[in-house]
Amino acid sequence: MGLFDIFKKKSEPLKSHNLGGCIITKSLYEGSSKLKWMFREEGVNPADNGWRAIGDTDTEEYINIPENNMVVDFDRLVEIEPAVLTVYSMPVGTDLEFRYDENGRYFIDSSTGKRVE
Repeated sequence: MGLFDIFKKKSEPLKSHNLGGCIITKSLYEGSSKLKWMFREEGVNPADNGWRAIGDTDTEEYINIPENNMVVDFDRLVEIEPAVLTVYSMPVGTDLEFRYDENGRYFIDSSTGKRVE
């Protein structure tokens, strides 16, 4: 058993889009929070696509504790919220807020306040 095997979901095989790894909060992974923020920074290595995802209940104090963040395959984030595939190709520096309401599930560009189409 490898170090990261404890984080794998056992229910079904992961669908692979081969989009690299990203960092998400543990609360998002465990389902105790819902996706709220995504931003993209320069990846720390070739396998890191630079995407970071934060849940709606995550505080600054929470995310500043290294154990509350985890590296996962981007496909895991797609399983949590499929809408992330629509923004995957956005450039480094992208900062987004995720919303879900009567208008659907969509991202807002934090710098412009406009809906990402």
